[in-house]
Formats: sequence, C-alpha cells, structure tokens
Amino acid sequence: MAKPVLLKALSGLLPPTHYNRIIFASVCHNGIEYSTLPNRPESHEEFEATVKNVVEKDIKDNSVMIYMKGVPDIPRCGFSSLAVRVLKLYDVPFGARNILENPEIKNAVKSVSNWPTFPQIFIKGEFIGGSGELKEKLKDVAVTAKKEE
Repeated sequence: MAKPVLLKALSGLLPPTHYNRIIFASVCHNGIEYSTLPNRPESHEEFEATVKNVVEKDIKDNSVMIYMKGVPDIPRCGFSSLAVRVLKLYDVPFGARNILENPEIKNAVKSVSNWPTFPQIFIKGEFIGGSGELKEKLKDVAVTAKKEE
C-alpha cells in the first residue's frame, strides 16, 4: 500500500538498487517509523558504555560529585536534601546530576559504585557512600581542621 507511493517519491533520488533496501528497512507512516531491521542488543551495550563514560567524567571533573534525586535547589528526597544541606553548610563546591531525569545514568552510577541507594557521593574520585557517610566524613574533616589550628 505505501510501497508504490514511496517508490514514486524516491523516483530519481536514488539509484534503483537502493529502492528495495530502503523500503524494507523502514517505513514512516503518520509520523511513526516501522522497521523490519532485527534488534541489535549490542547497540544497548554501546549506549551503556557511553553513559558510564559520562559518569566517570563527572566523577573525574568534580572534586565532589553527587548523584541525587532532584537538583540541589529542589531535592526530591530527604536524603538528597540532607546531602546538599551538609555540602552547603561546609561551603563545599560540588557537581550534581539528577538521576530521575535519566534511568541509564542511575544504572551506570550503580555499576560504578556497587551501591544500591541514592544519593551517591564521590569525593576526589572515590565513592564515599550516601548522605550519612558524607555527614560523618565532613564532620571528621572539620574536627581535624580545628585540631590543626
């Protein structure tokens, strides 16, 4: 049904040898693309590796990186809110990424840290844990700094 219309539309645009390949590869009808190409599971692995690279770059580029539910100005869970408040209390500059916007990022972070819950906090490239661990770590740093004064 769509084949004659598509052939007519493509007439003169491509050499005849390409007609069948295009028609049978994918057809767009009412804005929806239908494809006869087989699934390529390996393409999902390639995408995951790219997302994992984003996570690794975040961790490398930020002294403190937090993967949280929500954004620093509007956290979407109590633990993420606590982590942000603690970082701001100690005037610690940090990078943040909202895991609710992208489930692939969430899964990639879990694969890097081997930790199931969020927020997940990295300091100088090292995973330290969640908001409770962050609170203890910064408290220890503050106590050590006071002792050195």
